[in-house]
Amino acid sequence: MDKEGIFLQRKMPIFYSAILLTGVNLLLRLAGTSFQVYISGRIGAAGVGLLQLVLSIGGMSMTAGMAGIRTATMYLTAEELGKNKPGNVHWILKGCGIYSILCSGAVGLAVYLAAPTLAAGWIGDGRTVDALRLIALFLPITCLCGVMTGYFTAANRIGTLAAVEVAEQLCSMAFTLGALTLWAGHDPGRSCTAVVLGSCAGACLTFFCLLILRLRENVNAANRTAVGRRLMDTAIPLALADDMKAGINTAENLMVPKRLALYPGADDPLALFGTVSGMVFPILMFPAAILFGLAELLIPELARCAAAGSRGRISYLVQRSLKVAMLYGLFFCGLLFLLAEDLCVALYDNPEAGRYLRLYALLAPMLYCDAITDAMTKGLGQQKVCVRYNILTSTLDVIILYLLLPKYGMFGYFLSFFVTHLINFLLSLRRLLHISGETFPFHIPAFSAASALAAIWASSHLSQPTLQVMVYPVLLGCLLFLLGIIRREDVQWIKGLLCKK
Repeated sequence: MDKEGIFLQRKMPIFYSAILLTGVNLLLRLAGTSFQVYISGRIGAAGVGLLQLVLSIGGMSMTAGMAGIRTATMYLTAEELGKNKPGNVHWILKGCGIYSILCSGAVGLAVYLAAPTLAAGWIGDGRTVDALRLIALFLPITCLCGVMTGYFTAANRIGTLAAVEVAEQLCSMAFTLGALTLWAGHDPGRSCTAVVLGSCAGACLTFFCLLILRLRENVNAANRTAVGRRLMDTAIPLALADDMKAGINTAENLMVPKRLALYPGADDPLALFGTVSGMVFPILMFPAAILFGLAELLIPELARCAAAGSRGRISYLVQRSLKVAMLYGLFFCGLLFLLAEDLCVALYDNPEAGRYLRLYALLAPMLYCDAITDAMTKGLGQQKVCVRYNILTSTLDVIILYLLLPKYGMFGYFLSFFVTHLINFLLSLRRLLHISGETFPFHIPAFSAASALAAIWASSHLSQPTLQVMVYPVLLGCLLFLLGIIRREDVQWIKGLLCKK
């Protein structure tokens, strides 16, 4: 096999890549949470609060500096690989690297110069200036990491990415621990700088490891090809969407407690908002981790297929992914509904959060399908359309919340959440089916939702939660099989996955 053939061969089937990506992300999240507990004990509540404000500015800076380049790199690289032109990837990476350096450099310079103002005006503590300037100095490296991870994701080098991400986490934790022990002590300002330093060290390790691995591939560059226009058409809409969504979400988070305070039944608006956003949503979306891993991989996979003209593969991925996301959402919809109060009492000692989780759990199938639909739409080159839909629904969300919160309280928040996410999902699904030429008959989601509701109702009459979660999947599976939603070929497909066929 020649060098290009080796470069293009698939390293791992998409299902197992998604599983690996999900497993590593969950492992890193667990390690990060444990380390966060250690940091909290070392620097105290005040230090943690200060750190969160510093990291919030860091997150906004990274969103602005990244400017959509990670997804753009992933999409453009996948297109070239789909056309069997790995030599053009050199020019893709070069163009994306220059774009990233320019955008992140400009944002980094602005943050560096504005650090004293941000520390005094936004954070309210001048000791965080050094941490903010450190974020600014290393922002180009952090954003170049996005270019490299986008490339390796598009090339389906998920095993490589997983190993490097683990090394990054360990490096970051080691540097942070060393700086806290040898230099920062218990000083909140220095502690923030130590944490940022550890994160920057991890980013440097990731970038240089992935850069070395890329250089070792020794794929000859093709004749120079123009990528500027394609890069702008892909990255700028994504950048605008990310920046506007971040701005709208910030405005929404600031507005909700104030408007909720006008509702007569809201004794503690901030606590109510925190219950839903900080307790309910993390549990609601936690089962979707594997779908987010799948969504991450569907973007380059569909871009490759579109570039190669593989209409059959696109049809298969669209139909199979939508069905898997729907059934996965229905499965966890029932489990979350049945276990809502027990979960929230066990995790937060908050039965009120359980009542809200029971309400939002009914939306799980739609939310999970929306994540997959959005990824497939972007993978088929519809970034600008996704931007329009996101801006429309985010703006609509702010308007509805402004009008409904004073009159209906948190039920108004639920209505706004449901309406805007439903509109976004239907628009994205309609666009996906149109560009892919596929159909998704209405009776499939209708019968599936009815089956889930019937299984939930029957299971809820059992006295023990353990029996409920055991009976619900069996009832749901039987009903879906009887109605023809799950067929014998679906069962054979699942067996094939488990048996690695």
